[in-house]
Amino acid sequence: MAQIFPKWANEVPKQILLGLIILLTALVAGVWYFFSPEYTDVGYAPKQPVPFSHKVHAGNHDMDCQYCHTEVFNSEYANIPATQTCMNCHSQIKTDSPRLEPVRESWETGEPIEWINVHLLPDYVQFSHEAHVNVGVGCESCHGRIDKMEVVQQVEPLSMSWCLDCHRNPEQHVRPVDEVTTMGYEVDNQIEKGLKLVEENNIRPPTYCQSCHY
Repeated sequence: MAQIFPKWANEVPKQILLGLIILLTALVAGVWYFFSPEYTDVGYAPKQPVPFSHKVHAGNHDMDCQYCHTEVFNSEYANIPATQTCMNCHSQIKTDSPRLEPVRESWETGEPIEWINVHLLPDYVQFSHEAHVNVGVGCESCHGRIDKMEVVQQVEPLSMSWCLDCHRNPEQHVRPVDEVTTMGYEVDNQIEKGLKLVEENNIRPPTYCQSCHY
């Protein structure tokens, strides 16, 4: 009896199976990357109601982070400065700049400026600025070189794996507490000195779920 199908047809199921495996692998890899914070969040730089330049203020004028964000050492949140903070200088500097019209309007009406938060964490994540900066985690470790940004953008993924990497190896980032707000901080033998600070300050970052999710 003659064969109905040619001999090469025997390989078709194997090729279809191999193709499906390759397709599914590519699909999983694509979702893994394109739906991750490294892709969706890094680079986020919303347009703010006032074109505030950190490069000018923190960079050119070397203003310390704490002048505006006064609560980072004693609060879970890094507060956004009130209009009064802006007007401390701009009641005398660039008093007629059109870029600062929203600031002057806020000052006159008492209505706060609606700044847009750049670094967002899920509601189920508990993060404390106070706990980090008081043991020597520098601002730029999470926020990048703010002093070089005309427009603030997110430079780190702020993902769970990214956080855990620091919690498991804090010596990579810790520095003396009085250097926390220093931009461009560099030191020889960071790991060696970081390990010393970890020991001296008894830094033991938790890695169990309840430390951040409760």
